[in-house]
Amino acid sequence: MDHYETDTWLHKLFEFYYDPCPYKYDEDLLNEPWHKHAYSGIYVNPPYSNPLPWVKKAIETKNNYPKLNVVMLLKHDSSTKWFKLLHEHGSNFLMINGRLKFKTGKSAPFPSVLVVL
Repeated sequence: MDHYETDTWLHKLFEFYYDPCPYKYDEDLLNEPWHKHAYSGIYVNPPYSNPLPWVKKAIETKNNYPKLNVVMLLKHDSSTKWFKLLHEHGSNFLMINGRLKFKTGKSAPFPSVLVVL
């Protein structure tokens, strides 16, 4: 489930944003300075199985570069540590109506949320 690409309609909304994990998740990208690649902002679609390190990196980036737009596509699960962290850092949560479809055409088995830091 971790290696599905963002659906085209949603990806187009952020096509000019830097995406540190567009096709597969490379842990080395967590050590890369995301702000150096971001012209319009940063869009992150992290692995659903373990988004916590990506959430921490997004929060760190936003704290260091407050004018930079950072948006994350996440599973809507308010019972998690990463959801709590985002909430504590003043993120805005935009619920997506219905289930997203991946580029494969398969629907996600859970609801999704866009988080704007």
